[in-house]
Amino acid sequence: MCNNKSHTNYKPLADRCRPETIDKVIGQSHLLGKNRPLRISVEKKCPHSMILWGPPGTGKTTLAEIIAHQSGMKFIKLSAVFSGVKDIRKAVDQAQLNCQDNTQTILFIDEIHRFNKSQQDAFLPYVENGTILLIGATTENPSFELNNALLSRVRVYVLKKLEDHELTQIIRNALEKMSNERLIDIIFAENLQQSLIASADGDARKVLLFLEILLDLADVIDGQCTITQAMIESVMTGTTRRFDKQGDIFYDQISALHKSVRGSAPDAALYWLVRMLDGGCDPIYIARRVVRMASEDIGNADPRALTLALNAWEIQERLGSPEGELAIAQAVIYLACAAKSNAVYNAFKVAKTLVRQTGSLEVPIHLRNAPTTLMKNLKHGEKYRYAHDEPNAYAAGENYMPAELKGQQFYHPVDRGLEIKIAEKLERLKKLDKNNNN
Repeated sequence: MCNNKSHTNYKPLADRCRPETIDKVIGQSHLLGKNRPLRISVEKKCPHSMILWGPPGTGKTTLAEIIAHQSGMKFIKLSAVFSGVKDIRKAVDQAQLNCQDNTQTILFIDEIHRFNKSQQDAFLPYVENGTILLIGATTENPSFELNNALLSRVRVYVLKKLEDHELTQIIRNALEKMSNERLIDIIFAENLQQSLIASADGDARKVLLFLEILLDLADVIDGQCTITQAMIESVMTGTTRRFDKQGDIFYDQISALHKSVRGSAPDAALYWLVRMLDGGCDPIYIARRVVRMASEDIGNADPRALTLALNAWEIQERLGSPEGELAIAQAVIYLACAAKSNAVYNAFKVAKTLVRQTGSLEVPIHLRNAPTTLMKNLKHGEKYRYAHDEPNAYAAGENYMPAELKGQQFYHPVDRGLEIKIAEKLERLKKLDKNNNN
């Protein structure tokens, strides 16, 4: 096999390929390009506290180490997964000693979103007084996961997943490095490299992990090893796209699905549905959200949408995958193509707001229930007009609201789908009310 690892001092390929200067970083040109603020701060050796927010494998740890190295600062690395307040205090003590030697310290916190409020608060005073420069790395939205007090003391930089051409360059650099380390020629066709890149999904760490596994599996014949399609298929089995359940990407994708349905874009809606399923999202969760879409964005413009969404949910529960997923796809496409109305959604929100504002208004006497003699003596239900006894089963001019809200309107049908007919009917009823009052 193409493997000569020494287990005593072995480092993963991703670590061995880590760039040591800002010029050798591949990707993130929006942050590290010429005249960009972050690059300027590194070149001038005057970094600041920051949060690096981005997907896995986009260079957050690498960038933190380069900032410390090029700035001539001490570097302390903690992982929020394994560290607590005690570790933070130990790091601060070391930073204070470094200050006595006129050396500043960068404290790097990986997965900083995993620290709770008290842990985040523990290093706030030392960021404030300059004992440490804090660099936090996170895959989660900082505005949701970090304290406002901490966010006010740092600058947030957003890292992007790597483009295919950037991963191609990373692979080429790694192949050259491993060829020199192992003293072999490595044959890796470009079309097969693209398969590796597609599976890595913008994650440099993942692409280097896969590459190292492939080279370990390959046989060396006459100083040469070849990576084949069969090897790639074996290594890539079971890999999934980026989909962090309950994380920021999770909500971004369900948002994209919902907005595609609302925007009457069936192909985009189907794409986001499949992306979520491919990433391991629970189909039942999607089915629930599809029911919400049917009420919120289609409503009475096409009431069949809600029925179809409920049916898809039931099919998923009864049959599971893949039959249920196909039913959900059918519902999603139908909803995307259906006439749109948010009139019910808006009416419901307005009604809720008004109820909160107006409190417990009394039910009009004529609408009250009167099952007892006492209630009848109190005139409950008196003068109530039974709609079925009226012309066209409509009691023209009757008021069903509390007296203070008489004439209040929440529901305004749109001029699409079935709501066109609903609007026409409500307009006819309004005219009957007007004529009766006259």
